[in-house]
Amino acid sequence: MRFPTPLLQGRLIRRYKRFLADVLLDGVEVTAHVPNSGSMIGLDIPGSAVWVSRSDNPNRKLAYTLELVEAAAPWGEGLVGVNTGHPNALVATAIAAGTIPELAGYDRLRREVKYGRNSRIDVLLEDDPAKPAPRPPAYVEVKNVHLRRPDGPHGDAAEFPDCVTARGAKHLEEMAAMVAQGCRAVMLYLVQRGDCTHFRTAADLDPAYHDGLRRALDSGVEALCWSCAITPESIELDRPLPIRL
Repeated sequence: MRFPTPLLQGRLIRRYKRFLADVLLDGVEVTAHVPNSGSMIGLDIPGSAVWVSRSDNPNRKLAYTLELVEAAAPWGEGLVGVNTGHPNALVATAIAAGTIPELAGYDRLRREVKYGRNSRIDVLLEDDPAKPAPRPPAYVEVKNVHLRRPDGPHGDAAEFPDCVTARGAKHLEEMAAMVAQGCRAVMLYLVQRGDCTHFRTAADLDPAYHDGLRRALDSGVEALCWSCAITPESIELDRPLPIRL
């Protein structure tokens, strides 16, 4: 995914009210939308180098959107994508291109399809029912990952979640229910950074999610993890990461 317009580099002044950040751009302080409901541990440090996009849409309340943060010691190194609006499109594009072997070859890809208890699946993959031996539908739930705690017990791990997520736990239950109905269900953790060697759940931050993922995997839910290559010009899926629970 290439950013449609060049990003603007600035310095983070502060993040507040979860969805707002003040950024210094060329000596001018602007307020940017932060499209991330997580805690952004280690990525909200005042003075951090950040990149924002700018929209010319006159109907937007805020013209700027926080896109990238440069992780500073001791929180890792390199650029980190914090816009949680990108992973679904990134994964859908990669699946369509055959980049993810486990999800390749389906005849149809649909996004935001209703299922479960008033939920929408991020990606639904289906074979043509008329073809010989069609595979069962694959429900793919995409989770954005950006947490790395180098001074923690698993310093080079990408971790999810970075705060308690009741919604995420609900999704695990609904994915397990789809397996019980004879479908595939795949949790795909997309790490918007390139400095991690494997994936783990942040069990100390949300033990309920950690336990829920274990139960889901025991019930037949699959899990995949991919890291990204990130530049101020683009974000692309880069390589799979092992999952260690």
